[in-house]
Amino acid sequence: MLVKTFGSAVSGVDAYTITIEVNVSQGIRFHLVGLPDNAVKESQQRIESALKISGYKWPGHKIVINMAPADIRKEGSSYDLPLAIGILAASTQIGESQIGDYIIMGELSLDGSLQPVKGVLPMAIKAKEDGYKGCILPIQNAKEAAVVGNLKIYGFENIAQVIRFLDGQEEFDNIELNTEEEFSKGIQSIDFDFSEVKGQESVKRSLEIAAAGGHNLIMIGPPGSGKSMLAKRLASILPPLSLDEALETTKIHSVAGKTSSKNSLITQRPFRSPHHSISDAGLIGGGSFPQPGEISLAHNGVLFLDELPEFKRTVLEVMRQPLEDRCINISRARFSIDYPASFMLVASMNPCPCGYFNHPDKKCVCSPGVVQKYLSRISGPLLDRIDLHIEVVPVPFNKLAETPPSEKSIDVRNRVVKARQIQNERYKEESNVHCNAQMSTRMLSKYSSPDESSMAILKTAMEKLDLSARAYDRILKVSRTIADLENSETIQTHHVAEAVQYRSLDRSNWGG
Repeated sequence: MLVKTFGSAVSGVDAYTITIEVNVSQGIRFHLVGLPDNAVKESQQRIESALKISGYKWPGHKIVINMAPADIRKEGSSYDLPLAIGILAASTQIGESQIGDYIIMGELSLDGSLQPVKGVLPMAIKAKEDGYKGCILPIQNAKEAAVVGNLKIYGFENIAQVIRFLDGQEEFDNIELNTEEEFSKGIQSIDFDFSEVKGQESVKRSLEIAAAGGHNLIMIGPPGSGKSMLAKRLASILPPLSLDEALETTKIHSVAGKTSSKNSLITQRPFRSPHHSISDAGLIGGGSFPQPGEISLAHNGVLFLDELPEFKRTVLEVMRQPLEDRCINISRARFSIDYPASFMLVASMNPCPCGYFNHPDKKCVCSPGVVQKYLSRISGPLLDRIDLHIEVVPVPFNKLAETPPSEKSIDVRNRVVKARQIQNERYKEESNVHCNAQMSTRMLSKYSSPDESSMAILKTAMEKLDLSARAYDRILKVSRTIADLENSETIQTHHVAEAVQYRSLDRSNWGG
């Protein structure tokens, strides 16, 4: 008897439907075709044990299973459940009337219990697009899939429950979730607040500018000056995620298996901080079984690279294209995958190997030329994509001892949101441009043209500080953001003067 069940596979951050055809006929052999990998091939032993313990039997006949489309490789153990249901229906141990209405996915343990799988959110979205009645999933994944409205999601603990449901022996309630309520409940929570940082008012100001314009930023300062502490609080002043952004971000984390059964929807902007020993594939994604990398997991959020010069140069260089295009294309012999990667890059570094160059109290012990050599570990093209260079100095004891009330993240965020609204209105006619950091050179002359007095200040700064040519565009972009924070239509002299301060590493004499 021939029976069809339906599963799903993930490519990039999108899913496509897999048709599983099971035919039980006279004979004794088991055949599984359709380009399965080893994890899929090993399903026979898991299914046989799970069926036996659940009170069913493995058919003593010839079983042929085809997983279509047959030219696409099927990976992972999440096909155990649809394969098992197909075998039971084809051997007439259960009815087949409801099987074709659902996308069925789940990994089987030997005792028949269901283990969670990755990527259920894009699977549920695809099931809704293709007109399926619902999805049958492990209970741990049900809440995540229920984010998709108008689709019946059933979560089960073991295969026996699935069989009773499909055979009409027992009714189960589908999992329902109010997506908008879930979204609004978590969107305003802040884990790290700016009010917890004492001193560093100038650095806080630069972080506010970076958040308002979507600018990449690097902080240079000695150990213990608060670089990591400040970076962790940047996400708290970024504009809240929209519902579409939350769904898009959750899809990426679902594919990577980073979601939890408690948090079905990601409502806070991601903050990713990989260790400097990370590999190229770990940062941009890929691998034998393609997975999103750290830059994709930071999509719509912040990617923090602590001690930037300690990262391998090849790892840093692979970020150059994603920083421009805001997506990453991974091309291999067998596949080509696109992952979104629209993130804010925030980096930190010591000014020299010993860490105390320009320290107000401690003396630098590095030999001449070492500071420049240390900085040269970061390539010019990568540094060119970072708009703000901030020097961070240690907070003196009297500032640490004081406990005056400091501005909270929510107050800073309100100013950032107003500035972003101005930019959204300004760039509504431009495609794929939403903030000042994304402006092209052509757009600079249209939206960020300074007046004569501002241009005179910029010219003087370029000559006196010996700034590089690449600093010109960056200064204009940052000036435009500072003007937006003040709700100023034109770029004024003090906007340019402040923006010039944020180009420390472009000065030819920086580092001696």
